Amino acid sequence: MATVEIRKINKFYGKMQALFDVDLDISDGEFVVFVGPSGCGKSTLLRALAGLESISSGTLLIGGKDVSHAEPADRDVSMVFQSYALYPHMTVRQNMEFGMKVNGVAADERNNRIMEAARILQLTDYLDRKPSQLSGGQRQRVAIGRSIVKNPAVFLFDEPLSNLDAKLRVQMRVELESLHKQLAATMIYVTHDQVEAMTMADKIVVLNGGRVEQVGTPMEIYHTPDSKFVAEFIGSPAMNVFELKGMSNLPLRPDTVYVGCRPEHLVIAPKGGGNLDASVKNKEQLGGENLLYLAIEDGPTLVARVDGDDQTSVGDEIGLKIPETRMHQFDRDGRALR
Repeated sequence: MATVEIRKINKFYGKMQALFDVDLDISDGEFVVFVGPSGCGKSTLLRALAGLESISSGTLLIGGKDVSHAEPADRDVSMVFQSYALYPHMTVRQNMEFGMKVNGVAADERNNRIMEAARILQLTDYLDRKPSQLSGGQRQRVAIGRSIVKNPAVFLFDEPLSNLDAKLRVQMRVELESLHKQLAATMIYVTHDQVEAMTMADKIVVLNGGRVEQVGTPMEIYHTPDSKFVAEFIGSPAMNVFELKGMSNLPLRPDTVYVGCRPEHLVIAPKGGGNLDASVKNKEQLGGENLLYLAIEDGPTLVARVDGDDQTSVGDEIGLKIPETRMHQFDRDGRALR
């Protein structure tokens, strides 16, 4: 497998700039997830790594080799797309074998690679079936198997689970994590789903408007966001962030304009007994936990995550405490103050 080094990559489409000085290091065997909203540049960056998009400037190295302007076939990468892109008239075995045949891999070696990939992906019993005879999850595993048999230095995944239903997405997340551990492979994965990013990644790269907003482990990103954007994007429900208005009882830095707190860190108190007062607009009962949707004066709706046995009801007037150790502060430009 291989390291990936991205140095000051820029991408223009005519006068429109899609990537701005992207600079990243991806270690050998790391599972890295590019995450961000639609149009943030994550798929453009992945396609640039694959050689499917040219770069306007900058340098890209895979395994120490400069592949900035190399053809896709010369980069030693393999890409799994959002659509399965399987040949419908071919069996699973033939789909997995096709690329190796084109590249002149010997028949015995082709068979060995197919059988090993089928074992890893639990496809051994389906090798003689055609895609139309498979479920969505099985088709996606075939697409992944087609990448595995190439023995690439780097695996690239472009939102591979977005066409699956919710239950299958959870199952496939677990399978991809297991696959990463078995192969000890360098994997780069694109998604707009921050839950996928949090559960799968060794390292998350948050992109915003073609720029890298923050890089870190899932817990670093979650607990110490570098910006208001990251704070509100990562987490489900998202962090509560509201503009500071007259709450002098909070220990604030001089430049603080926005205050943030995760839903699970808000503490319910009697009215007047917290840092601010709120009324309960709605309550979602989820079994082990409840989500309280709270109205505050001149501010957005806040969300508090409380225990499933919590007795707070819709219409209650309550106080909210923001623990100092759980409070996030941002300046006028949305940058974190620490």
